[in-house]
Amino acid sequence: MNAEPKRISVDSSVAERGPTALRIAVGGQLRALREASGITPQVAGDHIRGSYAKISRLELGRTGFKERDIVDLLDLYGVTDAEQRKMFLDLARKANLPGWWHRYSDLLPQWFETYIGLEGAAQTIRTYESQLVPGLLQTHDYATAVVEVGQESSKDPARRVELRTKRQEILDAPNGPLLWAVLDETVLHRRVGGTRVQREQIEHLVEMSTKPSVTIQVLSYRSGASAAAGTPFTMLRFIERSLPDIVYLEQLTTALYLDRTDDVTHYRQVMDRLAVQAETPARSREILIDAAAAL
Repeated sequence: MNAEPKRISVDSSVAERGPTALRIAVGGQLRALREASGITPQVAGDHIRGSYAKISRLELGRTGFKERDIVDLLDLYGVTDAEQRKMFLDLARKANLPGWWHRYSDLLPQWFETYIGLEGAAQTIRTYESQLVPGLLQTHDYATAVVEVGQESSKDPARRVELRTKRQEILDAPNGPLLWAVLDETVLHRRVGGTRVQREQIEHLVEMSTKPSVTIQVLSYRSGASAAAGTPFTMLRFIERSLPDIVYLEQLTTALYLDRTDDVTHYRQVMDRLAVQAETPARSREILIDAAAAL
């Protein structure tokens, strides 16, 4: 009896979420094909003149794809259908294309380029902020004020603001990520850019909180000490089950990307406690409305 031919299952519409999302999907399919074939990462790495680490990077979507490697892996995994192979190679080529943020690469450190790609590829984004409104929820004027006081202000501030607002388009994209933000009440009272800018920013938060894809909670003063101890962080979860959640911690000159199980579990527990400790979304909207009216 002949073995069942290997089939490739990648939704081509994932390309609409950007090359990082597509690279993750292609990498996940490579992993599924390898596991279905009963082949170890070491064997697969040897087959493409590489290593276990190279296969791991390919399967996690953390590196670009060489056509020769893809062809050799499809051979190894028994994918023989010509149409399927062509489709998969086409997707791999698209995954290698630069993202929309590439035109801002002169402004972006490599560590933040990585985040922008992952942000667009995420299924859910959960973030806690203790000082500023998250970038995905900032108005143009608020973002301008943030850029002006930052170390980055000396180099093309207008394009930096443009980049911040361009990122927000993922919230309206088909199959875009769900955003769940917990904001310390301090964020509402820190007058970034002055009274008018702060009021308009809070009014924007009220408007955004009505979107089905956005949840906003306020961690009020009456909640007491927070589980996060005032440390901002963001958690990204992906639709591809083979990919671990990623915790993103931004610092002044670099960022940390945590994906070890113990680290991710710890931050997930903290985020869950913050969501319980914070006001409900409905009550948070009332707090936002009152804060805007008081300015």
